[in-house]
Amino acid sequence: MKTGLYTLTILAAMTTFFAAGCKQNTARQTTIDEATIRGAVEQITATDRDVMERGVRQVARLWRAEDGTAQDFREFCAANYIDDPEVRRATFERISFYLEGIVGYNNRMTLRLRWNTDLDTGPLLPVDAQFAAYSPGAHFTDDFYRNKIAFIIALNFPQLSLAEKEMLGDNRLAWAYARLGDLFTERIPAEAKQRAAEAGSAANVYISDYNIYMGRLCTDDGRQIFPDDMRLLSHWNLRDEIKSNYALGDAGLEKQRMTYRVMQRIIDQTIPAAVVNSADYDWNPFTNAVTRNGVPVTLAAEGAVRYAKMLDNFRAAREIDRHTGTTLIDRKFDEEMEIDVDTVEQLFDRYLSAPELRVVGALIAQRLGRPLEAHDIWYDGFKMRSTLDEDKLSQMTLRLFPTAEAFERAMPSMLVTLGFAPVRAKEIASLIAVDAARGSGHAWGAQMRGQRSHLRTRLTPQGMDYKGFNIAVHELGHNVEQTISLYDVDYWTLRRVPNTSFTEALAFIFQRKDLELLGIGDGGPSAEAAAMEMLDMAWGLFEICGVSMLDIAVWKWLYANPNVTAEQLRDQTILLSKQIWNHYFAPVFGVEDQTVLAVYSHMISNPLYLSNYAFGRIIEFQLDRHLSGRDFANEVDRIYRLGKLTPNAWMMRATGSPVSVEPFIAALREVVD
Repeated sequence: MKTGLYTLTILAAMTTFFAAGCKQNTARQTTIDEATIRGAVEQITATDRDVMERGVRQVARLWRAEDGTAQDFREFCAANYIDDPEVRRATFERISFYLEGIVGYNNRMTLRLRWNTDLDTGPLLPVDAQFAAYSPGAHFTDDFYRNKIAFIIALNFPQLSLAEKEMLGDNRLAWAYARLGDLFTERIPAEAKQRAAEAGSAANVYISDYNIYMGRLCTDDGRQIFPDDMRLLSHWNLRDEIKSNYALGDAGLEKQRMTYRVMQRIIDQTIPAAVVNSADYDWNPFTNAVTRNGVPVTLAAEGAVRYAKMLDNFRAAREIDRHTGTTLIDRKFDEEMEIDVDTVEQLFDRYLSAPELRVVGALIAQRLGRPLEAHDIWYDGFKMRSTLDEDKLSQMTLRLFPTAEAFERAMPSMLVTLGFAPVRAKEIASLIAVDAARGSGHAWGAQMRGQRSHLRTRLTPQGMDYKGFNIAVHELGHNVEQTISLYDVDYWTLRRVPNTSFTEALAFIFQRKDLELLGIGDGGPSAEAAAMEMLDMAWGLFEICGVSMLDIAVWKWLYANPNVTAEQLRDQTILLSKQIWNHYFAPVFGVEDQTVLAVYSHMISNPLYLSNYAFGRIIEFQLDRHLSGRDFANEVDRIYRLGKLTPNAWMMRATGSPVSVEPFIAALREVVD
């Protein structure tokens, strides 16, 4: 479940690293030459001339003809460079105060504009999507360059490299300055940002309303095997349905195979378009035959609609690329994750290639009493909940949480159960609102102190079933992080975490405590329970690393083939999913050419986000090992006050070790041995 945090484009530092591994040489429109830069540097008196020159050069790179002449540039630098450290700090604090208000209220406006597309408020109207696509912050950077505030920030708080940031040690003010320096590093026109917002919104609306009416699915012999009122969102609920059926034996296997066939139809787009989000037809996903009131009908397939949405996101990203000299791959990894894509792929490859995974696969096949099938990528039998009747769990959660408000009222007691003191639990919970989501669950963080974060989860007409509760607990982990890392950090520019993987890590830890929050014990001897938990985490990481590798591979292919059609993108995505499956998964599963890795909806509505889940699982493991035996609530409070350091700097201060997959593999090896 992704975080629904709205972040202005200006809050991203635009570093350059071409998707294929080399820098993209996109010429920028600067009008300031080297002689002018040297002249500006020479006329400024500065205690730290290196910092001053870095700021001058950053302003020069951003300066355009409409900003003034070369003489205007020199005069601006001389008049606005701040050498006095006390004045610099006072200026930093004043800028932070203003930016918190601007970003906070823009976040609040976007929350309102997307209210009906994100929440289950009834049928969508065309105007809802139009308002959701509007970006109130689209002109923010243009305005700040026009009024020269952006240049003042760039001049006095220039951007630092990743290596330079990691040399800052425990100097919190220097870290805060560095994060302010990440704000104004490129100039992206408002029109380009607005097009990206529109493409993203259209993809999100498409995904948010992509439901399958499972009660209208039928077998080859005409049987209905799912409840009449079951409506599942792709891919989240379909995946969770597969997981929930491991407790049902052969009856569960029939449901899993049908659900997986639905997924395959969605991926290859042979699914009849009219059966999506509709209860008007009976559909056999194996034969693709459709009937209405018992009469066979012919319906057009989706074709390539899914991939057209992805392609629209790519084209919008390419428009931004023209102004940054980077690709979306660069911005997602080098900038947002602060880890280059090659390093991420190497880390995932190291794990996916671990021989211990074959042992885990063999163990699962033994437990199932049959050869593995592709849908067993979501095997859920290592969890205690897999032996429990999900219908009974749902009866419990529906009784406890008939509405979103009921879950909101219960949050303080849940946090107390997790170890937070009653006063602290009430304080955190009071800063989180709970909403019924139209699509999958997500957490939308506040950006300004005084505002609440929003927890979104899916509710049925009867209330929150177990699937919805499980998602809600995950989102609660996000919201706890969002609250601590906004309200309890020392500087606003250091709010949040290094990247979304770090908030996903806490969300995963919360999610695994969902049964504990229902008053259900952890089950079994502690040593056995720990071994089962390790196997469950290992299998989950196996799946999400593969999905993440596909997400990256598709975008690298798009950048190498920018003029493709939606149909060509569909075919290539399917081909790449089979290739990655055959390389990493076929040796474990014993079956080739599966497309399951391509089912994730994030690839359509939130491109290149999936690596945060995989990276988050690795961080989750390290955090979980650190938290084990310690005061959970106090450590969570301490760790998430660290704020937005770089990934390794954060992890060293949180756990004493850098980010690495090796401890995970070593722990898995202990279990399988």
